Amino acid sequence: MANALVSIQILPHTPDGASVIPYVDRAIDIIKAAGVPYRVAPLETTMEGELGALLDVVRQMSEAMTEMGCPSVISQVKIYYRGQGEASMAKLLEKYPDGQ
Repeated sequence: MANALVSIQILPHTPDGASVIPYVDRAIDIIKAAGVPYRVAPLETTMEGELGALLDVVRQMSEAMTEMGCPSVISQVKIYYRGQGEASMAKLLEKYPDGQ
């Protein structure tokens, strides 16, 4: 049972001012590879799972940015944590089935 939602907006300082899109795509690939439920939105991506595992994904994303040549990266992270309870994107969004 998932106990956390983690939303992340990754802001890599790209080499020579390159577009961030390939870097963001790589970050999303890391989330996909983690096998956790996730939802991409225009300004951030939300993951669902165990807090420790999700924070490890955030670490992997940051490391990947530097491996791609970024001298630094800023990650804006939001955490919804339920401890012993269940955290679910579906539960939080059930009133808004169409995203409206």
